[in-house]
Amino acid sequence: MPGRIEEVARAKINLFLHAGARRADGYHDLQSLAVFADAGDGLSFDDASALSLSIDGPFAEALAHEPDNLVLRAADALAAEANRAALAQIRLTKNLPVASGLGGGSADAAAALRGLSELWNARLPNERLYGIAAALGSDVPVCIASISAWMEGRGERALPLPVPSLHMVLVNPGVAVATKKVFARLEGRSGTALAAPNGFRDLPALLEFLGTTRNDLEAPAIAMAPAISEALISLAASGALLARMSGSGATCFGLFDSASTAKMAATSIANTHDAWWVTACRTQ
Repeated sequence: MPGRIEEVARAKINLFLHAGARRADGYHDLQSLAVFADAGDGLSFDDASALSLSIDGPFAEALAHEPDNLVLRAADALAAEANRAALAQIRLTKNLPVASGLGGGSADAAAALRGLSELWNARLPNERLYGIAAALGSDVPVCIASISAWMEGRGERALPLPVPSLHMVLVNPGVAVATKKVFARLEGRSGTALAAPNGFRDLPALLEFLGTTRNDLEAPAIAMAPAISEALISLAASGALLARMSGSGATCFGLFDSASTAKMAATSIANTHDAWWVTACRTQ
């Protein structure tokens, strides 16, 4: 049996997000290009005689009273599919803000599927593992591999798409916005007819493409939480080549041309807004 298994649940950043019409099942068809950063939550998995989850880290309190943690749901679902008991001691170090548009809960669930598959030696075929992921949430499948991907459907369909490694700054202005409420206020829709590119040779090519896109959820999220606009303004003023909100918010990202300019921007923004969560990172 393996010893302790450790996984990183990487932050997912939507470089753009276009919405189509609302579907009969209540979801919206989407198109998005997602990348994954070296910032994320940490999870560890140990053998145990029962299933348990402990949570620590700077954002642990936000999950302290959550009655239905997605990590435990992932553990139960994997155990049922593998026809075994769900026995493990799981520790989650919550480094990412909660409900922040970074796919944190989905990334945690995906990391649980990866880590517990190894701990339990559950050699499920990919289609079964991804089926569990899709049942847990729209973003969980793309977080299994945590590589840059073109997303469609409600987000559960993802195809790898090469993107150059990006230097970025993530900024959360200390507010949380509920995804359902953001979608409820959605008016402008870009639709889902955009053709998926083959990839991007460099940062200028990516920026040229992103200039033709937007995040449809940005306007309704700003209407709910005006601090998002302030975060975008701060990123632009710090020299970001592109500043945009990720997912349904409230975290925003800025793209920079080097690690040094990203780090300087992050330091400047953090010094000006000490209550904000700010980090410089790099995509994988």
